[in-house]
Amino acid sequence: MFLQLAVMVGAIALGSRRGGVAMGLWGAVGVFVLATVFGVAPADTSGIVDVMLIILAVIMAAAAMETAGGIDYLVGVAERVIRRNPSRITFIAPVVSWLFTLGAGTAHVFYPLLPVIHDVAREGGVRPERPIAVSSIAATVGITASPVSAAMAAMIVLFDKDGWGLPKIMAVAVPATLVGVLVAAAVQSRVGKPLEQDAEYQRRLAAGELEPVPGPEVTPALDPLAKPNPLPPRAAWSAYLFLLGTAAVVLSGLFPSLRPGAADGKGPLSMAATIEILMMAVAALILLVCKVDAKKIPGSDVARSGLVAVIGVFGLSWLGLSFIGANEHRITDALGGVARSQPWFFAVMLLVLSALLFSQATTTKALMPLGVALGIPAPLLIAMWPAVNGYFLLPTYGTFLAAINFDRTGTTRLGRFVVNHSFMLPGLVTVTVSVLTGFGIAELLA
Repeated sequence: MFLQLAVMVGAIALGSRRGGVAMGLWGAVGVFVLATVFGVAPADTSGIVDVMLIILAVIMAAAAMETAGGIDYLVGVAERVIRRNPSRITFIAPVVSWLFTLGAGTAHVFYPLLPVIHDVAREGGVRPERPIAVSSIAATVGITASPVSAAMAAMIVLFDKDGWGLPKIMAVAVPATLVGVLVAAAVQSRVGKPLEQDAEYQRRLAAGELEPVPGPEVTPALDPLAKPNPLPPRAAWSAYLFLLGTAAVVLSGLFPSLRPGAADGKGPLSMAATIEILMMAVAALILLVCKVDAKKIPGSDVARSGLVAVIGVFGLSWLGLSFIGANEHRITDALGGVARSQPWFFAVMLLVLSALLFSQATTTKALMPLGVALGIPAPLLIAMWPAVNGYFLLPTYGTFLAAINFDRTGTTRLGRFVVNHSFMLPGLVTVTVSVLTGFGIAELLA
């Protein structure tokens, strides 16, 4: 068992060093080694395929929206909201970032907001580290609340058959993660010295590395469709169509009678198939209504990130499930009692391993079946789900690196000892409060 565990950890480590699709590819190499050297039967991939198809369907809709200019339109709307209340940016920016990811299903749409958050904070005399750090965390945590995220797809496939479908999962995850973000923002609002007392910021000003903050001026209302960077004429339509599709997914989960009947006559169509149908239809509608060039969609940023997600889920989830399947009895005998009596122990496992897997969806698909095997009830596993947002433990993920680079004041930074960085405190507070709040909500719904 321990040699097999070493193979799995080694494959994850090798994939992490290269990043991108390499993580999924090395996961497949790990499956090959387990099968040929240790005689482990590779896990059944039918559940993984369901997750991959949902990801592809959602990514197609999001990529069509991006190509039509819909993401730029939404960024413009978010910028307008953030600029309206500069003095409260430490609270408003994280909530906007969380909502952005909640609607889009991916944290990659958060990047355009970073320079806006930085500039508004600095102009308002707020230390940029405060809103930037907690907004970066909020954007990632929003994935575990979004009805169209890859991680939610994995949860639906795992728990829908147990009566914990999309509506119940969202009923726990949405308020739990929002409360976590708000508490983290309150804590973050007191972090660090004010800008006028920050030595590094003052050094950069004196050295001419930064221009002085511009004087007060009236900021014109921001129109997402206005010049000098006009968007395609139907950019807003694509955003509305995508959000309409997202709403249709939620309604289909809330009211199963809205779904068509399954061919086998055993009730409504599964949520996995419903999401796939709805989001592919949304992508087709965006192509038709917004006159999008279909050839440009595969080259969009969202499509490329979606490919990475699909390969990662395939390779790493396959590796994790194969290892768990071959050693389920040993694992449950060793950890079962602890996990059942102290559920928080499994949340810590999710947090730590997600920092290595770099994907909420992959962590969900690889480890949640272990939680089921350990006998942890579904409501508790759903309450602990926000713990898969452990990227911040090692701030090597793109969102955090981009946040550091966008903060020209130098207040958002990596620590001398790696782990003492700007994202650690808001990350730990958000995840801890989200999980604790989730326990309370799940108890009420169970």
